[in-house]
Amino acid sequence: MGRFSLYCRKVMVLGCLLVPVMARAELTVIHDSGHTQSIAPFLDVFESTEGMPKQNPIPIPIKSSLGAADPKAWLPIQSTGLTPGPVLARAHDRPFTRPFFLIGSDARSLQWLQAHRDRLKEIGAVGMLVQAETMDDLRTIARLADGLSILPASGSDIAKALSVSHYPVLISPHGIEQ
Repeated sequence: MGRFSLYCRKVMVLGCLLVPVMARAELTVIHDSGHTQSIAPFLDVFESTEGMPKQNPIPIPIKSSLGAADPKAWLPIQSTGLTPGPVLARAHDRPFTRPFFLIGSDARSLQWLQAHRDRLKEIGAVGMLVQAETMDDLRTIARLADGLSILPASGSDIAKALSVSHYPVLISPHGIEQ
């Protein structure tokens, strides 16, 4: 009986030690119902919102029976407050661990992506497609990405938090540049 009791205690201690490790596992999205929510509440860490009214997220209607699995349901991709244009390089003190970039389907973004694709791959940057109107726009970006991860998403909240109003732009752990 003593051995069994000792064994049970060891298993319980090991289980208690593993629970925090499992809780830190990365999130994997298995299903997206199409009811996208704003990330603004999670950006409170980066900016003070005292005195500002809270905005309720606007549900996005599902456009097909496939929901988020249907690329047509993503369109149009729009990011309020973001337009194509020049970006002045500057430092920031945000705790980003992985570089990412915001890009649209406009001519400036397409040229930028072609010119910087190798460097973006080298540094492991992940892209956010913040503007696209048609399936042809999505196909063009996918072709030019040539192996880069680029996800369709609104960049409005992150751009607001970083005081960015133009794209294409690269945000690395140390700075913002074009």
